[in-house]
Amino acid sequence: MRKCLAMAATALFLLAGCSGGEPRQAPPKAVYDLPSREVRPDETALHLPPATNGETEFSVIGLAAGLPSLTGSHTEFEAKGQFVRLRLVVTGKGLSGILFDTRRQQLITDSGAVIAVDNQAMTIKRQPEKFELGRGVRVEFDLYFDLPKEAKPVALRAFGGPTLTDMKNLTGTDVKLA
Repeated sequence: MRKCLAMAATALFLLAGCSGGEPRQAPPKAVYDLPSREVRPDETALHLPPATNGETEFSVIGLAAGLPSLTGSHTEFEAKGQFVRLRLVVTGKGLSGILFDTRRQQLITDSGAVIAVDNQAMTIKRQPEKFELGRGVRVEFDLYFDLPKEAKPVALRAFGGPTLTDMKNLTGTDVKLA
């Protein structure tokens, strides 16, 4: 009797596996519903995949180029060439927080020139300099660069904060802007 029950259970098990139905798929992961926002009038929305450097994820979501000047709360500031503004979202992906330095980011031009963040423009537009980026924390801000008039921005060289395995983080990750 036991032998018959064991064979019947085995047959049911085999038949269930050969039912021809679709394999079970894991349910989709829950996501946050973030409201859409209008792009600023002088900006182009970018729909680029995120890039990672160290334990920091970078999403470049907006680009404005050819800006002749910037206006802050107390001054207007002329570009030496043209201002380029990148709208950036950084997310902490590591197990601990990092000290994120916005001024460390660089812009690569079509000629291969490496342009540093313009400190004066960042100050005038009241953008952050350094902040603690915690695990799972997302921060959105602008980066400002002053490029020669004829230059075209092609990539952001993104630097996350130091990690436990890479305390210097010298290489950066290039995020193509097209």
